[in-house]
Amino acid sequence: MLTLPGFNYMFHSMSKECVLNLICVLRIVYSYENVAIHKRAWMYNSYSYFSADRAVDGLKSDLSFSGGQCAASENGQTAKWGVDLGEILSVHHILIQYTTRNRVWNESNYNTKDMLGFSVYLSNTTSRKNGILCFKDTHFTTATIPNPINISCPFHGRYVIYYNNRTHPPYPAGYSSYAYSDLCEVEVYGCPKPGYYGENCSIPCPNNCLGHLCDIVEGTCLDCVEGYTGPMCSEDCSISLQRNICQENCSNNCRIPSDFCNITGPCSYVCLEEWILKAYNASMLCRIQ
Repeated sequence: MLTLPGFNYMFHSMSKECVLNLICVLRIVYSYENVAIHKRAWMYNSYSYFSADRAVDGLKSDLSFSGGQCAASENGQTAKWGVDLGEILSVHHILIQYTTRNRVWNESNYNTKDMLGFSVYLSNTTSRKNGILCFKDTHFTTATIPNPINISCPFHGRYVIYYNNRTHPPYPAGYSSYAYSDLCEVEVYGCPKPGYYGENCSIPCPNNCLGHLCDIVEGTCLDCVEGYTGPMCSEDCSISLQRNICQENCSNNCRIPSDFCNITGPCSYVCLEEWILKAYNASMLCRIQ
């Protein structure tokens, strides 16, 4: 298996040329840091010697309970584990490694049924209900649940929360009677500093992104500061709205009646003054929602 920081790729029987070509492609794949390692973590119903911080200690060579590298919870109807990233960061994906007792991970492994039905959230508070649902298991079985599991979560947040429950029986076939947070490692890959995106998180988000928050891959703004619009918040709202308003009815809105709209602007010359005023007034409310 070929492993890159934040990405896993498995190669079986491939020609030398194929592997070389793939490596060339992989060189341009963005690399992200594990921003959860050694951060403050917590969990419900924790065993005394299997504290939440063990799931962010960077250790996962021994996946047994006795190895000292895994968090574990007692029997409970609700299981919750979380990590505080320290500030709102741009996340790309989350990798979860479950406890296996160092046994083969399949339907005969006692722990597979404990993890079924889990959810992962990214939130700005310690409440999952205030956050974004990155993933909820609704179809895995004891034979199909992966370990480790890679979850796409291209959003912004401060707290990553793992959640499961056994509060509303009956449960699907194969589910355990209790919910657990038996996690050996939770790796959260993203940018270690807010306000950056792209390869190695080296490109600053556009200046007019509200809160300097932008998409971790493309750099598009989540929202714009007042007065700007567009994917990168680079377009002045008054100009944009003037163009749109004039184009609503070009023959009536152009200052010269015989004028016409074109692909580069609302009118070949200029809009009527009342439409310019309308555009200006509307720009005061211009924001990407």
